[in-house]
Amino acid sequence: MSSPTGEVYRIDWLPGTDILHGTCHCGREHSSQDPIEMWEWMLSHPQGHQPQADQPQGSSS
Repeated sequence: MSSPTGEVYRIDWLPGTDILHGTCHCGREHSSQDPIEMWEWMLSHPQGHQPQADQPQGSSS
C-alpha cells in the first residue's frame, strides 16, 4: 500500500504461520497475528513508533 505522499507500507504473510510481518516507510518492522492490530500500528506513525535510526540498539518492535 502506498500513501498519497509516496510512503510505502508493506505487510507480508509468513507462509506456514498465522503471522503477518509489516515494514513501515520509516524502516521499523513489526509482527502480529492480528491484521487489524498490524494496520493500526502501521498507520499510527509517528505516534506508534519512531524511525529506526531514532531507536536505541537492541530495542524490539
